[in-house]
Amino acid sequence: MNDGEGQVLLTYKRLKAEKGNKRLEEAFNNHEVLTATVAKVLDGGLSVVVEETRVFIPASLVSDTYEKNLKKYDGQEIQFVITEFNPRKRRIIGDRKQLLIADKKAKQEALFARIEPGMTVEGTVKNVTDFGAFIDLGGADGLLHISEMSWGRVENPKKVFTVGQTLDVLIKDIQGEKIALSLKFPESNPWLNAEEKYAVGNVVTGKVARMTDFGAFIELEPGVDALLHVSQIAREHIEKPADVLKVAQEVTAKVVDFKKDDHKISLSIKALDVPAQDE
Repeated sequence: MNDGEGQVLLTYKRLKAEKGNKRLEEAFNNHEVLTATVAKVLDGGLSVVVEETRVFIPASLVSDTYEKNLKKYDGQEIQFVITEFNPRKRRIIGDRKQLLIADKKAKQEALFARIEPGMTVEGTVKNVTDFGAFIDLGGADGLLHISEMSWGRVENPKKVFTVGQTLDVLIKDIQGEKIALSLKFPESNPWLNAEEKYAVGNVVTGKVARMTDFGAFIELEPGVDALLHVSQIAREHIEKPADVLKVAQEVTAKVVDFKKDDHKISLSIKALDVPAQDE
């Protein structure tokens, strides 16, 4: 109170610290969600300041997923709760992770409450793998398997989709928390009008999609393949299709058989070379 010269010493810093501690203690007791700007990115987490009082958020409590680099949070405003309050040991711990988990759970519950198989929803490509793509539906991820990406064949999903891309997908099935998606919309099924387009006797053109020893499969359009048996490639004997055909080669042939229920079409090049009957 007296420095010997009749001066009174005051401290503003301690007053602010006490005010900050009181504010954080209230937030801790009431489980209040606080908002503050990240003041510093440390090796083990983030430091935020609430009314001149520092709060430490460990790296493990910053996000609900592992994050190798926390520098993106520098200067960013974030929300958190106080999970440990011990000002004497200068240990005031914040937790952002539990808020993210709670928010994700609420969104997930809302999503599952409104979706059902057969619905079309909008999603964002989150990750692309060799076997499919994971689509963020806003609360949960759905799997778009490679076999459901198109009525035709998709060789490499990474050449078709990019992370961040938005698209409309069909909810194919829901099993627990697993959502199966599809881009094979029923109204775009190429087999709907295939019976007329590929009726027996029609001459069609397609590309060789793949070959076996017994024949070549000709893609007439995405999702519609037809078999060109080795015995129907030419009038002369051919040992195997690869001897005269190449993948991606365009061929013209006649439809000699059509099985609607089995989705099977048989072609013949040889039938195009039938000599005209004598008059």
